[in-house]
Amino acid sequence: MQVQWYTFFFCALARRLKPTGRQTKIVAVALPAALATALVVTPPVSRAQVQGGILAGVQAILGVIQGLIQTTLVTINDVRSAMSNLEQLVVWPQPLIHRTQAQSQAMIVQYRPPMTAILHTSLKSASLPASQVLESVLRDHQVNNFAALTVSYTNTYGPAPAATEATSTDRAMADMDDAVALDTLKLLKASDDAVEREVAAANSVEDAVSQAAPGSAPFLTAAAIVSSINSQAVTQRMLAAELRQEATQLAHRNTILKEHANNTTRLRGVLVNLLQHQ
Repeated sequence: MQVQWYTFFFCALARRLKPTGRQTKIVAVALPAALATALVVTPPVSRAQVQGGILAGVQAILGVIQGLIQTTLVTINDVRSAMSNLEQLVVWPQPLIHRTQAQSQAMIVQYRPPMTAILHTSLKSASLPASQVLESVLRDHQVNNFAALTVSYTNTYGPAPAATEATSTDRAMADMDDAVALDTLKLLKASDDAVEREVAAANSVEDAVSQAAPGSAPFLTAAAIVSSINSQAVTQRMLAAELRQEATQLAHRNTILKEHANNTTRLRGVLVNLLQHQ
């Protein structure tokens, strides 16, 4: 019978409180603990004393919950609401964020298709079979077919002359010119592949900006800076390749001048010998 009374008062108390949020957890823990303590600790007494003791304990628990605990929970909720309003209205204002996202999406729709079309515009102009193959290999933006590039280059421009067909100097210059040309073409293919990757990274950053969460701007900025640094590194490599090519051309011209000087010296020697024999 005593257990039935406890059950009755517990149900009545739960219907009266109607707690929400964290108060539910407090009530769920506090009331069973109080009732269990009353059952275990309280000595056998009369029914009236039991009922009065239960009511007094329940009223005490209600006083604590509706007093200090409720005040604390209300204060916590007020602080959380103030912080949320500060973030949404001052630090990261939602209207401005939505407007920025809409502008970003509009810029993507306006500029990305024409830029993609420009990057993928076909510029092939070769008309002969061998040169068409070479041009196709040069413009495929791949870095795993350098052997095919070498074969196509040789088929188009011819191999280095044999030892019986040219002097050692001419053969060395031809071989070096071919080497520098192939090196530059390979780096060009690598740069095209890097451009494809950079464009994909830029598109990813743009898509992330159009759907960015508040506070993610520093991360997106860092990603854009890294992509920009990679692009500058590729540009520097292409400038270095251009400088190497210029240096090779200077060496080629100097070699021709040296060869002319040697030929002039040999011609002078032949003329001197002819004059002496006369």
